[in-house]
Amino acid sequence: QVQLVESGGGLVQPGGSLRLSCLASGSIFSINVMGWYRQAPGKQRELVAIVSSSGTTNYAEYVKGRFTISRDNAKNTVYLQMNSLKPEDTAVYYCNIHVLGRSFWGQGTQVTVSS
Repeated sequence: QVQLVESGGGLVQPGGSLRLSCLASGSIFSINVMGWYRQAPGKQRELVAIVSSSGTTNYAEYVKGRFTISRDNAKNTVYLQMNSLKPEDTAVYYCNIHVLGRSFWGQGTQVTVSS
């Protein structure tokens, strides 16, 4: 069994910053890809950013230059530093990991960007 616990969401003004964290625990021997996705009301879940076990990153165009994904393999944790936040970044952010070909999701953390 794998558990993912996200933290760091909240309410922030436009232009502000937040840092999301996701801790993975349970039957984890080797985590391949770790990533963040988001889902806004009435929209489909979409990719935000992913990072491989070797540290290679990939970002959605709409967050490039503003968000930074990183991981700490010793702590089984993935982070998402979000800067220059915009109202359109408002969504529930979900952590996702791949372990031995299986995909696991966290329960999500709400990020609201509003003045």
